[in-house]
Amino acid sequence: MQRRSRLFLFVAILICAAAIPPLSYGLNEKEKIDPFVHPLIRDQIVVGLTIGIVKDGESRIIAYGETIRGSGITPDGDTLYEIGSVSKVFTGVLLASLIRSGDVNPGDPLQKYLPASVKVPVADGKPITLEHVATHTSGLPRMPDNFKPANPLNPYADYTVEQMFAFLNGHKLRRPPGQYEYSNYAMGLLGYVLAQRTGTPYERLVVDTICKPLGMNDTRITLNQDQQKRLAPPYDMALKSSLNWDIPALAGAGAIRSSVNDMIRFIKANLKKDHKPLTQALHLSHMKRHNMDDGLSMGLGWHVARDGKTLWHNGGTGGYHAWLAISPEKKVGVVVLANTANMRLDEFGEQVTRIALGKEAKLPKPRKIVKVDPALLKSYAGFYAITPEFGLNITVGNGGLMVQASGQDRFPVFPESRVKFFYKVVDAQITFVPNNGARINKLILHQNGRDLEAFRKN
Repeated sequence: MQRRSRLFLFVAILICAAAIPPLSYGLNEKEKIDPFVHPLIRDQIVVGLTIGIVKDGESRIIAYGETIRGSGITPDGDTLYEIGSVSKVFTGVLLASLIRSGDVNPGDPLQKYLPASVKVPVADGKPITLEHVATHTSGLPRMPDNFKPANPLNPYADYTVEQMFAFLNGHKLRRPPGQYEYSNYAMGLLGYVLAQRTGTPYERLVVDTICKPLGMNDTRITLNQDQQKRLAPPYDMALKSSLNWDIPALAGAGAIRSSVNDMIRFIKANLKKDHKPLTQALHLSHMKRHNMDDGLSMGLGWHVARDGKTLWHNGGTGGYHAWLAISPEKKVGVVVLANTANMRLDEFGEQVTRIALGKEAKLPKPRKIVKVDPALLKSYAGFYAITPEFGLNITVGNGGLMVQASGQDRFPVFPESRVKFFYKVVDAQITFVPNNGARINKLILHQNGRDLEAFRKN
């Protein structure tokens, strides 16, 4: 499942797609969106994607590419996709619903809802609360250290509740709760806790609390035969068919599958203003509960943009990517679902959101690859630390530079000059900075309008 790191390095998978005409239903913004989609098709970034926009009480759908490479079949509003970490928004709404009903309190210690045999770690006498878990401020890591999948193509399938508990029992927090650190593990644990609190399996809890009241009949974890036929198949970096992900123990972090038609229903519900219990739970999930130094904030499962008004979440699995954003103030919402796993769809989703909000959207800068002396590339190899806990490991492979962020996959970067390199899987660049002796002693990571220095350690 996908996540957004505080340091803005993302896992991404490159996919190929054919240039298939778009399918649209009265989308006035189509002409503005087309220039952003065509490079994704041209550069073989996406197989197919479906966009949903809610604006002024109306919904519009536009789709591009194919559901299956080479088939010529365009996806539509009923095509199903894995939505990955967008599932965390649903988990946040479940928590909000239980808060409203009085079944839980956001300040309750997580320990209160776990078996006595499971010991939640404590730092400086400060317990982890449900709110900490739902806002990624628990201090728990992105993934547990006992996560060792037998099949990397379906990595969560064999991770059990017993392993989830074993990690918690043996883990020591590096700091007390209260600081943002994105955690798939923590949100998966929250989904489990809420299911146990209600005596209802996580999927059934999502269906009963959210999907049934909103008529979201295609939003499920377990698909029936008809839904399986409409599930767009996943594709991997090698442009081969990948596997769907099964996430039994950590379902609350990323197990849900859905369609654009269903996600439009979800968006509309988030934009409503009435006194229905679900509407009030949705609004409660929007409320800012933790502010970050970079201007972002957290609701229950939602990220809140720097404008303080737009809520969003992205998500991805081994062959899918999703983007969801809403602006309750403007009564606008956007969803993008794709059967790829490329994080460049986040930048695309952000631009579609800007278009829907009537704001200026900017096309990404085209970049040209140049040749660089292999000996020079070799001199760049090393580990560059951004923080004591996070850095970039630069190696030479496949005829060029490869970059691996701490705890993430390895991806190539491409030279546009002797010292400037760019990713293809995400809109990010790296500049190597020599010292007075011409040796490279640091690099600068450019992404999302930020320039992060990383100093060489070896």
